[in-house]
Amino acid sequence: MKTITILLLFVFIATGNLFGKENNQEKPNVVFIICDDLNDAIHGLGGHPQAKTPNLDKLMEKGVQFTNAQTNCPLCGPSRASLWSGLYPHTTGYYGYSQQVNHWRENPVLKNTVTLFEHLSGNGYNVYATGKIHHNGHEDYSIFENSDGSTGFKVKDSFGPYPWDGDTAKIHEKIRGVSHPDMHPAFAETRWGNSFGPIRNLSEDFEGGTWLYTHNGEEFKIKSETDRDLTPDERSAEYAIEVLNERHDKPFFLAVGFNRPHTPLYAPQKYFDMFPLDSLRLAPYLENDLEDCANSLWKNKDVSGTGFFRYKQYNDAGGKELLLKVTQAYLACVASVDDQIGKVVEAIENSEYGDNTLIIVTSDHGYHMGEKEYLFKYSLWEESARIPLVIAGLNTAKGKECKQPVSLIDMYPTIVDFCNMPDNPNKDGNGKKLDGFSLKPLLENPESGEWKGNDFAITAVASIEKLEINEPGKIDQQHYSIRTERYRYILCRNGDEELYDHYYDPYEWYNLDNDALYEKVKKNMKSKIPYEVKK
Repeated sequence: MKTITILLLFVFIATGNLFGKENNQEKPNVVFIICDDLNDAIHGLGGHPQAKTPNLDKLMEKGVQFTNAQTNCPLCGPSRASLWSGLYPHTTGYYGYSQQVNHWRENPVLKNTVTLFEHLSGNGYNVYATGKIHHNGHEDYSIFENSDGSTGFKVKDSFGPYPWDGDTAKIHEKIRGVSHPDMHPAFAETRWGNSFGPIRNLSEDFEGGTWLYTHNGEEFKIKSETDRDLTPDERSAEYAIEVLNERHDKPFFLAVGFNRPHTPLYAPQKYFDMFPLDSLRLAPYLENDLEDCANSLWKNKDVSGTGFFRYKQYNDAGGKELLLKVTQAYLACVASVDDQIGKVVEAIENSEYGDNTLIIVTSDHGYHMGEKEYLFKYSLWEESARIPLVIAGLNTAKGKECKQPVSLIDMYPTIVDFCNMPDNPNKDGNGKKLDGFSLKPLLENPESGEWKGNDFAITAVASIEKLEINEPGKIDQQHYSIRTERYRYILCRNGDEELYDHYYDPYEWYNLDNDALYEKVKKNMKSKIPYEVKK
């Protein structure tokens, strides 16, 4: 009798574990990797031809690459607020105007929004996150709390490490280090935004020189290339690997936010060595490219924050030589973040969850590397609005490309679809339905999937219209871009327009706004603007 009881108990436990495994298969895991300022400088997107991203290349072979994916707002704060809420900027009025003082959680619509993390934890998932998930200073760590009371967040956001000259009297929370010692003399006082260079031992450059992990004075120690602390991105990758190596009784969602290639463009020396200056090329560039562009976007600067000053500073100070150096630094940072992506993907594949995990890799927006005399994001042109997007795992097609215009707004409903969750998370809150559409049909059949969404993607930037703190921007007072498979149309709030035909002009060099042959195209594109345009 005792033997039979033990056998029955064994069968019960084994059966229970089996059922648990089956439930896990019904609820897949998701690993969402988001980079910062990563543009199309990866294989297959037509960006910088010398970029090196072998790990992203491998992932593309195992999944679907969306070659026409767009951000909904090319600035950290509003892009991430839109991504994690599943609501367009024109739904919330959160476009990024003075984003440093306008927290997304204080926006009248977003304060009552159920974020993707909260929706997941409320539907049987454990959520984990690390690094830059929201814009720095805009974190809401409460959304990472799990049903058992645990918090799944690790490695707080940091753009470090920052070089330091040893003057401890200067350290306070508003100073992010000093300019890299390799910087051009014209930028000797640059503390971080314009600075770039390799992470190496600074003892010969500054007396008592070192690096700071964060701006609050935590030291980043380095003696040599192989004897140093981990960078913030390396720490995030390490935490992600820890999560993937743990035993999970519930399905999980893991968000990994890598800082690079956001400025300052600091990366270990080995990544700089991958791009010798004597053989490096600048990004595709057309002289006087801005002359036929909408004045609102550059000459009159009716955009709440622009990047023209940085290109002009570099070009005036050091010309092509200095522009090549910043290109080298950007590509070095891209290569470094590709390495971290590779570590996480490898950990997924080697874990017991590899066959039941959806992998998403993307960026919050793109970044200009000199095109249109611009070294920044927050423009409506291709280099800023377009993002890499690779999705692999589960039943996705392998080694395929999808040309359908999609955007970050589609991430929330895609995850809801794959994870079999209710598709109206805000029904008991602000009542807003998710603005995007699930990409699942396109992931299963990239060329002819039954896509229920639009045939275009929308990107918006804020104008300089003055707003009070936390006041939503007026929908008809911002600037918009509409991207279809072939065209990009831009409409500014004062009526300025741009139109580009990507079939003939992939770099958006020739504005067809006044070309009579494209009048019908322009009229059709204008009809897709998210408000009624006055004729």
